[in-house]
Amino acid sequence: MKKLAGVLVLLLTAALLFTGAPYGIADTDSEALTILFTHDLHDNLLPYTVEENGLAVEQGGYARLLTVINQERAKDPDLLLVDAGDFSMGTLFQTIFSEDSPGLRMLGQMGYDATTFGNHEFDFRPDGLAGSLMAARKSGDQLPQILAANLQYPVDAEGRIIGEDVQQLQHAMDEYGVKDYTILHRKGYKIGVFGIIGKNAISNAPMAGVEFADPVETAGQIVNKLEQQEKVDMIVCLSHSGTDQDLDKSEDVILAKKVPEIDVIISGHSHTTLHEAIVVGDTYICSAGHYGKNLGKITLAHESPGIWSQLNYQLLPISKDIVPDEFLGQRLEEFKALVQDRYLKRLNMDFDDILAYTPFSFTPVSDLEDIHDEQPLANLIADAYIYAVEQAEGDDYQPIDVAVVPAGTIRASFVKGHITVADAFNVSSLGIGPDKRSGYPLLSVYLTGKELKTACEVDASVAPLMKPAQLYMSGLTYTFNPHRMIFNKVTEAALLKPDGSRKEIQDDKLYRVAAGLYSAQMLSIVGDKSFGLLSLVPKTKEGLPITDFEAHIIRDADNNEIKEWAALAGYLQSFEAVDGVPQIPEYYSQKQGRKIVDNDPSLGAILADPNGIALAVYGLLIVILLLVALAVRALVKRRQKAAKPGLPGGRG
Repeated sequence: MKKLAGVLVLLLTAALLFTGAPYGIADTDSEALTILFTHDLHDNLLPYTVEENGLAVEQGGYARLLTVINQERAKDPDLLLVDAGDFSMGTLFQTIFSEDSPGLRMLGQMGYDATTFGNHEFDFRPDGLAGSLMAARKSGDQLPQILAANLQYPVDAEGRIIGEDVQQLQHAMDEYGVKDYTILHRKGYKIGVFGIIGKNAISNAPMAGVEFADPVETAGQIVNKLEQQEKVDMIVCLSHSGTDQDLDKSEDVILAKKVPEIDVIISGHSHTTLHEAIVVGDTYICSAGHYGKNLGKITLAHESPGIWSQLNYQLLPISKDIVPDEFLGQRLEEFKALVQDRYLKRLNMDFDDILAYTPFSFTPVSDLEDIHDEQPLANLIADAYIYAVEQAEGDDYQPIDVAVVPAGTIRASFVKGHITVADAFNVSSLGIGPDKRSGYPLLSVYLTGKELKTACEVDASVAPLMKPAQLYMSGLTYTFNPHRMIFNKVTEAALLKPDGSRKEIQDDKLYRVAAGLYSAQMLSIVGDKSFGLLSLVPKTKEGLPITDFEAHIIRDADNNEIKEWAALAGYLQSFEAVDGVPQIPEYYSQKQGRKIVDNDPSLGAILADPNGIALAVYGLLIVILLLVALAVRALVKRRQKAAKPGLPGGRG
């Protein structure tokens, strides 16, 4: 038997060598299962341009994506096609999210079997998502199954759903047919697919209106049902949770460890590009990158009950040389026309209007959060906020002292060349205002000088722990040393005037600050994120804490909200024209000393000029050291006394 087994192994090895397939096994096995996947598409229905190795590269676009999907279907008609959430929000197509639901309808047009909700599907609040689901349902188009296992509705003591808008969402969910999981049948196998949203993503959906159960606990419950009741052969989780460079802290790695029965996790939210699947036990974690730049593909063979082995894993680039699907291209043009008619027309703008020309490229958005430093693109955006407020208020303008832009709100960058209306929107595409129109509005609040310094410390100390919280500020210059103690990293801060001069910050004075609606609201939770050691309380001009942020929105003469993206578009158009086109000045090609990183690791630099927090910590350490020294001294004395020789005995 051993000799026969050896012969079989040799024959199998020889056969595999001749196939030349990745990982040694052909993925055309008639019984192998192929899963195609995407995530974090963010409404990038059209191709977009990024800079790679100094070159402008066009990638993505649904018409090209469908061409590649169809090529793969020709090889294997029984493949699965799934998406792991955040299919919406990020381009001008989101402006018709609630009325026309372009993202969902295009996923259906491409034949997606299933998707799940990401945090950005809730950006337009419960009624916005409800509208989108109903619009998709009423369109009559083929639609993907939506899976959302850990979504829950808040209820009162009588079990009634709280809030009319949430009731509306619940109705829309039922009408659409949103489920915890679905069963797909392929090649004689039963595949259970379910969707969850992770903890970090949940924290980024503060206006969702719904609640979410623990994703890992929910996954365990769903997996048990799929195994025990449905008797599935494979379990696929569409997880909008993500991975991190530190795998031990990655939500989807933790999920794979705690719910090992999951065979495949399609991991969204973190925008990760995995060129090889992360393998945790018998679970494969897959990510294809964001914005549809790749189509992910994994092919698996059934080894034994509950065990699947990877035959092939690939990321298929959606590049410029791919011929776009003609019919889908026509559908995209129809949606583009709707955007023009329903959103841009009232702004007297056109989708492809050229706003300006940039003679240089800015840092790619994929690198922004990984670089803790000043960024010219962020300077451009922050300066645009100040310009927009000045233009809106005219003769009544009260100077903005500081404008704040968090890294997490910058969603795209500019590549050398012409900048269109669509490009400008993509940079600051998040959110919605009270007017129910896409884009966060600008507003003004007041902070004390001490709080401005605190904002600098938030950037220096909190941003390394929460990358999206990195702050860029116009009107300030500050220096921080990353080697210093947390909450004591800033060594110098001052006001920075437009002419480059510096002015001392007065701790008790109120300063006017411009920020987006979401950013201004987030400033008030700094205390929680810093364990109560830092505090920022946005105030009115009179110094009273703001309770209604929407009352402080900046509006134009016609009472329209000034959107973040529109502020940027207007600023781009204000630059001096070259050959009839406004050109971004060279000023924005380099840093301006607004955020200065001092990497001095010396002990003197680390301990110099401690602030109150550092002094308190140092004082506590000194007390602890003194107590330890006293305890050691007492212990030594006790031992010395115990070891001292006894006196000679005398007469009693």
